[in-house]
Amino acid sequence: GEGQRVKLVKHLGSSLIDVMYIFDEPSVGLHPRDIHQLNEMLQKLRDMGNTVLVVEHDPDVIKVADHVVDLGPHAGTQGGEIVYEGSYTGLLKADTLTGKFMKEAMPIKQAFRQAKKQLPLSKVSLNNLKNVSVNIPVGVLTVVTGVAGSGKSSLISEAFVAQFPDAIVVDQTAVGTNPRSNPATYTGMMDEVRKAFAKANKVNAGLFSFNSKGACENCNGLGVVYTDLSFFESVKSPCEDCGGKRFKDEVLDYKLYGKSIVDVLEMTVRQALEFFTIPEIAPILQTMNDVGLDYLTLGQPLNTLSGGECQRIKLASELHKEGSIYVMDEPTTGLHKSDTALLLGILNKLVDGGNTVIVIEHNMDVVRNADWVIDLGPEGGSKGGQVIFEGTPIDLKQAKQSITSRYV
Repeated sequence: GEGQRVKLVKHLGSSLIDVMYIFDEPSVGLHPRDIHQLNEMLQKLRDMGNTVLVVEHDPDVIKVADHVVDLGPHAGTQGGEIVYEGSYTGLLKADTLTGKFMKEAMPIKQAFRQAKKQLPLSKVSLNNLKNVSVNIPVGVLTVVTGVAGSGKSSLISEAFVAQFPDAIVVDQTAVGTNPRSNPATYTGMMDEVRKAFAKANKVNAGLFSFNSKGACENCNGLGVVYTDLSFFESVKSPCEDCGGKRFKDEVLDYKLYGKSIVDVLEMTVRQALEFFTIPEIAPILQTMNDVGLDYLTLGQPLNTLSGGECQRIKLASELHKEGSIYVMDEPTTGLHKSDTALLLGILNKLVDGGNTVIVIEHNMDVVRNADWVIDLGPEGGSKGGQVIFEGTPIDLKQAKQSITSRYV
């Protein structure tokens, strides 16, 4: 989020006009207090005589748009259509997922889980943290919030994780840019799929990998062929031998419940859930479905996923494991408001299963649904690094010294 705003400032300082700017979720990593500053910058760019296009989920950014284009109706193969185009006020009346969810905010949680014990962090002076001591409650959902740069990641992702190295961390680092990786390989499900195909056809499991024995020999299992054009960029074209399927023809003759390995990789998570009853595969598919990735195909290259999708696939690959402490850094990144409720359901399920969940988050729907809130501030950078508030979301509403309390 900070990286994106540095780029924004660079362009604001230029005297160019009649330029088109495209921003992809500039609100990432921003506290609601900071959103209006972002909006002012975007409007300033527009007023200088430029065209500004913003891909965004944050309601406060959508509010200031002159023109809104809403895509849907759902995701994946069920999306790809323009379901609304027009003013913001028109969007509120539109019968689309975005229109419906823009009108409603989640209520503050009224009943809170009680901590079984505390995980102490004492006298942390890392980056901008000023000798901070906090107790993280065990067995509840804790949300760590505060304005951008207040020290949240330093406290949790660095100091806490260093002290409790067994914690399962789901952060925003990329899951990989290798076109050979896909959701099935990343989550470990592909090994079980290969075993199932091998057992059903009494052949070697390596035949069902496009990185091994089953790979098309012309494209080496990439599905595409690169032609080097010397001074120009190389050209990518579908492999003529396998037609982009990545496998040798003979591999496609082997079937599992009437489907070839290519048919399986072209299935969406939702379709695969109905197809597979294998006990080692079903829980992973169910978790991917639970994190809102039911529309992804099992064979989609990971380098084509958005930032939010990458984070959720990480979440899915960790959730079917047994862990006692989960640390998540802005899991709502790239999520539509309709998916936030789904995410909260997953977080609550983890806590009900006896886990401790710590979430760094600016999304107020998540803050309102926490059992315990730790608010850092009062500002960012050298003016931050202090604990401003610790308590329930209801108590946070009364905390006058907290900037977050104005928005919760």
